[in-house]
Amino acid sequence: MRSLELGDKAPDFTLERDGGETVSLKDFRGRKLVLYFYPKADTSGCTKEAIAFTALKSAFTRQGADILGVSADQVPALDKFKKKHKLSVSLGSDESKAMLSAYGAWGEKSMYGRTFMGVIRKTFLVDETGRIVRIWPKVKVDGHAEEVLEAVRAL
Repeated sequence: MRSLELGDKAPDFTLERDGGETVSLKDFRGRKLVLYFYPKADTSGCTKEAIAFTALKSAFTRQGADILGVSADQVPALDKFKKKHKLSVSLGSDESKAMLSAYGAWGEKSMYGRTFMGVIRKTFLVDETGRIVRIWPKVKVDGHAEEVLEAVRAL
């Protein structure tokens, strides 16, 4: 599978999400979408990233942008994560890893000398027409939400 590039149509998806509902790409037609992939709910980096996006959610909303965080976690874990940290961003569950794979966010990782398959922390900005207009392929959590907001403002 080739990597997604700027200008590509964002791959369609339908996922279970926090609160027991579903979320699909089509739900965001006519709005910008910040789609961020994170490895695991309630781990330090993922918590910090979700809190940062939550803190800026109203600024994203004013710019006509929605935020969706996606991991391979089960919905009950997302609900617990959201409640524990008072998160207001939507969280999607991709246990099948089909969406993660379509966006290149599932792959080989290494830590402490061992390799394993896991979620790769990356972010996509999708415009109102469903096209990818910005990609952050290797996210560093500190300052990331602010950087994404600046990119949304620049559209």
